[in-house]
Amino acid sequence: MTPSPSPLESALRAGRPFALIARDAESVELLTGDVVDVDLLADIPLHDAAGTPREVLALVPYRQVVERGFECHDDAAPLRCLLVDTHQRLPRQAVLAELPTEPVALADAGFDVSDTDYADIVRTVIADEIGRGEGANFVIRRDFTAAVDVDPLTAGLTWFRALLEHERGAYWTFLVSTPGHLTVGASPEAHVSASGGIVTMNPISGTFRHPAGGATAATLTEFLSSTKETEELFMVVDEELKMMSAVCSDGGRITGPHLKEMSRLTHTEYMLRGRSAMDPREILRETMFAPTVTGSPMQNACTVIKRHERAPRGYYSGVAALFTPTADEAADGTGHDLDAPILIRTAYLVDGRLRVPVGATLVRHSDPDGEVGETHGKAAGVLGAIGAIPRDEVAERAALDEDAPVGERRALADDPDIAALLAARNDRLAPFWLNPQDTPDAIPVRRATGAGRTAVVVDAEDRFTTMLAHQLRHLGFDVTITPWNDADPSALERADVVVAGPGPGDPRDEASPRIARMRAVVAARLASGRPLLAVCLSHQILADTLGIALAPLGSPHQGLQKTVEVFGRPASIGFYNTFTARVAPGTLRLGATEISADPASGDVYALRGPGYASVQGHLESILSRDGLETLDRLLTHALAPVLQEKP
Repeated sequence: MTPSPSPLESALRAGRPFALIARDAESVELLTGDVVDVDLLADIPLHDAAGTPREVLALVPYRQVVERGFECHDDAAPLRCLLVDTHQRLPRQAVLAELPTEPVALADAGFDVSDTDYADIVRTVIADEIGRGEGANFVIRRDFTAAVDVDPLTAGLTWFRALLEHERGAYWTFLVSTPGHLTVGASPEAHVSASGGIVTMNPISGTFRHPAGGATAATLTEFLSSTKETEELFMVVDEELKMMSAVCSDGGRITGPHLKEMSRLTHTEYMLRGRSAMDPREILRETMFAPTVTGSPMQNACTVIKRHERAPRGYYSGVAALFTPTADEAADGTGHDLDAPILIRTAYLVDGRLRVPVGATLVRHSDPDGEVGETHGKAAGVLGAIGAIPRDEVAERAALDEDAPVGERRALADDPDIAALLAARNDRLAPFWLNPQDTPDAIPVRRATGAGRTAVVVDAEDRFTTMLAHQLRHLGFDVTITPWNDADPSALERADVVVAGPGPGDPRDEASPRIARMRAVVAARLASGRPLLAVCLSHQILADTLGIALAPLGSPHQGLQKTVEVFGRPASIGFYNTFTARVAPGTLRLGATEISADPASGDVYALRGPGYASVQGHLESILSRDGLETLDRLLTHALAPVLQEKP
């Protein structure tokens, strides 16, 4: 009697689209169904024609950022949806036994951008983008490519097996086979998930490439002590908190940091959690895409990526989004849970060509040769895992064999010195984002400042405004955020306080429509005598309006924490600026305007006068330990006219 085919064998024989997903150590999920391509995230068909909820696995390409009006090299990569009609959980060992083992040979292999050219791109981005105030960090990719003369499905199944056997610590290990396109990878990073009204994001940053023989506490200590790696992580946490504050009513709370230990690489990570009643497709849209693979601020990062990358990204830095119907759609409200890892550490096979995209996060401290090495390390992480290049067998045993002698085990997160280094990072961060925010004693700051009052925040293309708005609501304000190019003058006039927000760029750039509009907003509010708070870019614009000179900094302050005096009190604040207002050292007043400035350089940290106040730093940043208290002080000053009118 011929034995019945296994579920995997049946799926392969049927020739239908399918996916294999490993989300735990014991099982592999097999999803089969039909494929449809849609234009927008809102079009993902979470219900059938009869209105019945169904499961959908969507491959979301990078080009979907056009939904938010952002720029990209648009390759028209489809938003591809697998409409799941069967979902089976299979024993991992049984799946492994069915997968091919013969290595897949590569030919004509190498990077599409040479090491020299990539290093030149790094230098240009640091000088011309970060150095001119276009943002704090940017991820620029290049692709490792090779020819594959093997049946695509056989190659993909071989690589999926290799990832299951040789990679550790992945959030998802997966293979997705659809007509003309095969995707296989081991993503370390959950971009966003939503379940039971709880949204979770998992920013991962910093890449430690294990030395020969594996990582040790000593080698990892050097990595964790790096200023560049630490600030890189803080910056992406700030950027993802912007997204959390846009989709979560409580703005989000951070926990961590933790180590993400994989077979060849180790990263540092935080977890962000908050509550939301949004449709999961809208949550996904508002969080497109992770700053760990794009940069910040997000909108400008997309523009910078388009300027410096030579080709479209395809699915790199997009997500694989699994929408699963909840047990009780009516009770849940959203109808579906969402689980969406970032499409990184992923190989794509199309028309006989393998492509492994990798990118490095470029910050003000970046070393071009070091960033070249990081892309090699990330590519090697994928290629070594799938067996395309030799593996470090000693390191692999240390990573995968939990029964190995203590000296070979990778329990690095449990090492007391490593744990202390990780915990010490939080000493620098704002308690507001670390502590629960829903109790009266959570943050020791007066909450009556905004009670019964309205605030309009003008967004100058930096979603730090969402975090700022969340803090304003915490202070009692009824807050509206409006884009710079859609700010209704009458709404601004009616607001009890206008908060002119931060944004990228040179505040002196008169040719920029955005800068011109922000200048008009600040000037009109200042002339009205009504309360105004100006932040970062808008602080510089206010200073210029008041006759204070503007100048570029000698070195950008992107993601820099400083303790500065703000009108008689020291405050630990996070700075993201490339330009500064500057006065002669020792200047404390200009007409009716009080000035807090660096006593040596004259760089202006804050201004205040009748009905207005401003600050160069980002009081909403996780780097601003004294941010909320300082925000309250500045608002109390700016609101003095309103406080007198409405006792």
